[in-house]
Parts: sequence; C-alpha cells; structure tokens
Amino acid sequence: MTPEHNNPYVDLPETAFWKTAVAAQNPLQISDLWHPKFPIAPKHGVITAGSCFAQHFSRALVARGHNWIDAEPAPELLTDAQAAKFNFGVFSVRTGNIYTARMLRQWLSLAFDTAQVDADIWRTGARFFDPLRPTIEPDGFISEDELLQTREATLEAMRRAVQGADVFVFTMGLTECWRNKKTGFEYAMCPGTVAGEFDPARHEFVNQRYTGIARDMQACFKLLRRANPDLKILLTVSPVPLTATASGAHVLTATSHSKSTLRAVAGDLAADHEFVDYFPSYEIITHPAYRGMFYAPNQRSVIAQGVDHVMSQFFACQHRQFPWLARQARRRANENPKGGEPLAATARAVKCDEEMLNAFG
Repeated sequence: MTPEHNNPYVDLPETAFWKTAVAAQNPLQISDLWHPKFPIAPKHGVITAGSCFAQHFSRALVARGHNWIDAEPAPELLTDAQAAKFNFGVFSVRTGNIYTARMLRQWLSLAFDTAQVDADIWRTGARFFDPLRPTIEPDGFISEDELLQTREATLEAMRRAVQGADVFVFTMGLTECWRNKKTGFEYAMCPGTVAGEFDPARHEFVNQRYTGIARDMQACFKLLRRANPDLKILLTVSPVPLTATASGAHVLTATSHSKSTLRAVAGDLAADHEFVDYFPSYEIITHPAYRGMFYAPNQRSVIAQGVDHVMSQFFACQHRQFPWLARQARRRANENPKGGEPLAATARAVKCDEEMLNAFG
C-alpha cells in the first residue's frame, strides 16, 4: 500500500460508510446500528419509565419472556380494562408518563432523598389531582390524604423496583414543561389542561436546555446508583413528535429542537458513563433512510410494524454482541415453537398524557 493510502479510513468496516451501510441497503436490512455495552437477558429485572414509547419497550420484553418488573400491579378485583384506565401495568410503577429529566429527578428525589421537593396539589371542584401524575385517577381523588397515601404507595413501589432491578430503561420525551415560579416544582402537564387552574403569576413555561437536562440526568444517576450500585441504565429518545408547543415556534421545528437536544444529552451521557447506554430507537423510526414508513398517516403515531422493527433490531444487536443470549433464545424457541405474544401486539394503544393537548388545538 502506498503511503498516501495508509490512513485510518482504509480498514473501517462497511457500516462506517453511508454508501455501503445505508444507500446500498433496503431500509429494512440496515443493521448493526447498536453495539450494546451490557447484556439484557431474560433473567435480568428491567424497569421501564418515561415517555409514551417506553410502553412499547416493556411489552416487547414481556412478549419475549423477559423479566419486566411490574412493581405496582393492579388490585385483583379490577378487570384488565379498569386496570388500564387507572394506569396500572403501564410503567413499572404507577407514575404515568415521565416526559422530562427534571420530572424523573423529582420522582427519584421523593423516593430516595431526604430533602423532599415542594410538591403542589391541584383541586378541581371537590376532587384532588396529583400534579406529578394528574391522569392516573381520571376523576381525581376524594381527599388530599387519599392522594398522598396513593403517592406514597407508588414511591414505595419505586424504591423496591430500583433496589431489585438490573436495568433501568428511561425514554426521554420532551424538553418543554411548566413549573411553579416560586418553588421550581415541575408539573406533568400544564395546569388547567387536565386539572388544576392556570395562574400566570404562579406558573411559567420552560423549554429546558442541554446543560439543565444533563445536570438533572446526572442527579438521577446519583440517586439510582446510591440505591442500587450495580444498576445499569439504558436511555432512549421517543420518536413521537410533540402534540403541541408553547415555545412560539412551529410545532415541526419545536419537535426537531426538542428531540435533537435530548438525543445529544443521551449520547454524551452514554459516552461519559460505563453503566449508561443509548439504544437508537429514535433514529430507526425517524431517520429519512426509513422514508417515514413507520408512522401512521398522522405522521405522529408509530405503527405496529415500526415497533416490531425497533425491537427486532434491539434483540438482534444484543444477540450479535453477546452470542450466549442468541443461544438461549434458540433454546427457548425450540422448547416453545409456537412462540409467545406476537411483537405487533406490543403496539396496541399506549397511554400518552400529552395527546390530551389536542383538545385545545
């Protein structure tokens, strides 16, 4: 080889070049998108939390026989429909959607920190609503005491889940939020949309920036690893666009700004911490290479085939990086040739609080 051809690009694999890795491929054949840092085996206890898309992840794990932790199961007297209505079995604990890093930090601080956050309580008529999760009881609580007792049950479930888990999967969803001007307490939804009353003197809109999001996530890592020093953390970014924006920008550009910020934070956190990894479900759904094929006609909802493809990529990459997982999967398939629940079933309706903003559009 001549000296002018002796450079770092000569020996790179095909996946390093757009021509061979993307342009020459059928979109459904693009592969090797992720080199996982740690295995996620069926025996590992997995917690899921975050934006709407995290629900697809937990259902796919269950369909594959993995140990998804449901730390706050529904009471036995409830039917499946009633359990879903009251947000049981949606995430590992009954938090509802956790869209932002600050909201996750608030939950973990309430569960594990001695310095408690100064949380509001909303009242609409004679009913009480938890601003951390205003939709878990559609008609609200009958008293403030009932609200606080139910929240404490969820915090206890969170403590048990984190302390007993192997992997914490968090799907980052939004940068936009609403906060109490005086205390800095962040609400799950803007006051006055689902419940409560909006007061411009008390409530402010915040579009979180990279530095603040990274700081909040670092604080979350500290709380999680203090409770469970061996816990691994897998980050994803939701590919679901914003339902609405209060930023003053067009919702399309606001979505691009929000998601790109979250993606940058997630990537840097994974690069900086051995126990943190990032899985590119966001890229698989949203990248132009996939030509929008995984979205419903509204260009927002992810269709069943998209969820299937994302999770197939997840397990394929895990099996490629850790061949013993592939051998385990083959043994399970031979023992149960009919298989379990089809992955497409994991794309059934998800709980997405943000979609309620459509009512105001």
